Amino acid sequence: MNENPKISVLMPAYNAEKYIGEAIESILNQTFKDFEFIIIDDCSTDRTWEIIQGYIKKDSRIIALKNEKNLRISATLNRGIEIAKGKYIARMDADDWSYPDRLQKQYEFMESNLDVGISGGTMEVCDENLIKMGYRKYNLNDYSIRKKIFRYSPFSHPLIIFKTELLKKYNFQYDPILVAAQDYDLYFKIGRISKFGNLDDILIKYRIVGTSISITKARVQEKNTLYIRLKAIFEYGYEMGVGDKIYFIGQFLSMYIIPQKVKIYVFIFFRNRK
Repeated sequence: MNENPKISVLMPAYNAEKYIGEAIESILNQTFKDFEFIIIDDCSTDRTWEIIQGYIKKDSRIIALKNEKNLRISATLNRGIEIAKGKYIARMDADDWSYPDRLQKQYEFMESNLDVGISGGTMEVCDENLIKMGYRKYNLNDYSIRKKIFRYSPFSHPLIIFKTELLKKYNFQYDPILVAAQDYDLYFKIGRISKFGNLDDILIKYRIVGTSISITKARVQEKNTLYIRLKAIFEYGYEMGVGDKIYFIGQFLSMYIIPQKVKIYVFIFFRNRK
C-alpha cells in the first residue's frame, strides 16, 4: 500500500449490492495504478458490506470503512476526505462505471493545469443495464463554467477530481445539512480561491436508477439549488447577472406551476445529448 498515492478514489455506498461490484472493478482495472480506493458503507441493510469485504482480500489499495450509523452522503464524504492521503481526490458512485483511462486522463489534466482546483468531464448517461441513452457535456474552461454556474451544476459529481490540499487547507466540506445538491455548494466554495476546468472526454457511464437522488428527492434538490445560489451571492461573494436573475425567478415560480415529473423530463431532454 502506497503511503503517498497520487489519487484517493472516494466512493460512498448505501444499499448498493446490485451494482457495487461493477463500480469497484471499473476502478481496480484503471490503467493508472497509483491510487488508494476509499469505500465507505453508510450502514447498508443489504449485502453491500459483504461484497466490499470480498474485494478487500483481492486488492490492498482498498480502504474499507463502515459507518456505525447512517450518516448520509455529505458526512460520509467528509469522513473520506479527512483520511484521504492522495494529492487528488476523485469521486466515484457505487452504481456507476468508470472507463479504464479515466484516472489517467484526469491526473494528467490536473498536473497540466496547476491553477485548476477541481475538474470533471463528460458522462455517458445509461439505463440500469449501462446501455447508453445519451451523454451530458459540461463547459470546459473557467470562464465558460462561471458564466453558466447559476444556470446548472458545472460538474458531474460522480466524476470530479479535486486537490486534496485545497480542501484541507481551507476546511472546505460538504454541508451535512443539505440532503441534496451538496456538491453544488462545494463547487462555489472551491471557486472562490481556484479555477474550474473540465475534460471533453467521456469518463464514466452514469447509471440512472429509480433510487437516484435526482429522481427521489427532485423537489428537495431544486429547493436546495435555489438556496445555494443565494448563499453563493450573500456568503461567498459571487455576482449574478441579469439573465441569471431572470432564470432564478423563473425557476422559483416554476416549482409551483409545472409538475416535477415534467420538469425532470425536460431537463433530461435538453441536458442529455444523443
